[in-house]
Amino acid sequence: MRITAAPGTRTIHADTYLVEVRADPPRAVLADPDGRIWSHLSLLASVDVVGAADESYDVGAPTVHDAAGDPVGTDVVDTPVAEVRLDCASTAWGRRRTTLRCLPDRLELTVEVAGSGVLTDVRLLGGRAVLRNGAGGTFRSSTEYRSLFVPNPTEPVDLVRPAASAATLGVVGDASPGRLHAVFSPPPLCLVLGREPAASALDVPAGPGWLALGLVAPVADLRLTQLRYQPVDGGFLLELDHDAHTAVDGAWRSPTLVLRPAADPWAALADHRADLVAAGAPEGPLGPAADWWAEPIFCGWGAQCARAPLPGEPAAHPYRLQDLGPAVVPAGLPIAPDLARQDVYDELLAHLAAHDVVPGTVVVDDKWQRAYGTAEVDPERWPDLRAWVAGRHAAGQRVLLWWKAWDPEGLPPEECLVDAAGRPVAVDPASPAYRDRVRRTVAHLLGPDGVDADGFKVDFTQRAPAGHSVRPHPAAGAAGADAPWGVAGLHALLGDLYRAAKAAKPDALLVTHTPHPAFADVCDMVRLNDVLERDTAARVVPLADQMRVRRSIARAALPGHLVDTDQWPMLDRAQWRDYVAAQAEGGVPALYYAERVDRSGEPLTAEDLALVAASWATYRAGLPARSATGTRV
Repeated sequence: MRITAAPGTRTIHADTYLVEVRADPPRAVLADPDGRIWSHLSLLASVDVVGAADESYDVGAPTVHDAAGDPVGTDVVDTPVAEVRLDCASTAWGRRRTTLRCLPDRLELTVEVAGSGVLTDVRLLGGRAVLRNGAGGTFRSSTEYRSLFVPNPTEPVDLVRPAASAATLGVVGDASPGRLHAVFSPPPLCLVLGREPAASALDVPAGPGWLALGLVAPVADLRLTQLRYQPVDGGFLLELDHDAHTAVDGAWRSPTLVLRPAADPWAALADHRADLVAAGAPEGPLGPAADWWAEPIFCGWGAQCARAPLPGEPAAHPYRLQDLGPAVVPAGLPIAPDLARQDVYDELLAHLAAHDVVPGTVVVDDKWQRAYGTAEVDPERWPDLRAWVAGRHAAGQRVLLWWKAWDPEGLPPEECLVDAAGRPVAVDPASPAYRDRVRRTVAHLLGPDGVDADGFKVDFTQRAPAGHSVRPHPAAGAAGADAPWGVAGLHALLGDLYRAAKAAKPDALLVTHTPHPAFADVCDMVRLNDVLERDTAARVVPLADQMRVRRSIARAALPGHLVDTDQWPMLDRAQWRDYVAAQAEGGVPALYYAERVDRSGEPLTAEDLALVAASWATYRAGLPARSATGTRV
């Protein structure tokens, strides 16, 4: 690498990029080696705390340093590493420094502060400032690129979106407007800037010209609930929502934002994974896969939905019909969770078997539990779940139980996080009592002296607690602001579940929708989660194509893990048939329907179930060679 000087600028030359450092406003102009600009990267930052917005003042010029830390003057300097620094006076901190470390293949940006406070929003590549020339307000980096690859399914479906469109990655979301961006929770915290626009909702433009922005740190330091890309009027910045749950007393440094040129978004995700492994993430699964994990799956949720009423014309999306109220769902009619019953599952599996559709794994879905938080079996729905599981085992099948993450239903308040009124809103992953409950509950559900099930399908990880006012219950004696939060909190929650499952049954299978490389040690299989519907122009996006894109994201992030292809909800029988045919292209086939498609009400014929049987037979024919090598399916 070489550093050259010109009046008012310093330029850092690497094989894959150029950086020209300028002073007013302080920025680093990032370009390709041929000089085509990606962005005027703002070196300003803000680290807000409870009760104080962080605003820069007395903003000077950035300085450039060589590998020894010496400032670079007017001479040409060859160095293996260059560093750009900007020190600013801050209204919230005694000291704040932005550092852009320039290495041969990438740039690494961090912000460091000294002082005390509880973090709220941390802004990188921009922030609030009052400059010496009188300009004030929020400053941003420029958008000289045209598109943004977002490795997380969203509604509307928009994989490579215009550079002026916002994006959110994290562990908070649901189906409410503006919140359906946590189908993967968390996804890789890596956005990829592109030179060309996409032609459709799932199109990834071919050719060179991509730049990754990936957030890298040990998972315990990923205490943010969301990473938000915030564009406006030709500019953007990144916002890390720390949600008033990280206390600083002394010094704090942000996770590292790695900027790296890439051949395409898939290479960018692979590089992001390598960066996280270097930061301490596992290189792959904790142990070898059991052969039975790769067997085709039947999950009862879609069939439960198909037997329950779907209001509206056309039928509404069946997320949680009980949330719609009596005006939409008349009293007395069953809703899908009511049909997680032993007799219903016996009927569904018998119907499938009569058409030669015999899954290797059966998922008992929502709601076999009396209460989500306690995970006690509901005896009215499952009079003898242990005997039922034993019957499946005798038939050569395994059984997974659907596990709702975070839900505090049925738990004492002291094992929960509570809102400002003291009401439980989520389980407390730092509560010793709750952690002990998980160990005991899982030992009963998976252990040979209990239910003897074979693992869990984990759902609702996107319901991670969020809110400045959310706190441990006063009686819990938890660590408060020092307890795990955000991405780190979810990893801690799943870590306890994973370890308890393996202690109860070493070949237990845990399936999650968490394709973040740091979660390689808390799951065995990544599920692709609920299928979405339409693009930004309200056109239906082929459901099988959505599966293919999600599978590519999961494999780039966790290449050693199996992929559960999921299958719910399906718009109609034709889309379902396409989805069935595509599942065996790579991944574990999962069947959600037995009698009819829930959204359209169309019955599944003998010919339809024959398609499943034939697809599974072809898939199974390839399993011995694959499982013998220990590679993913």
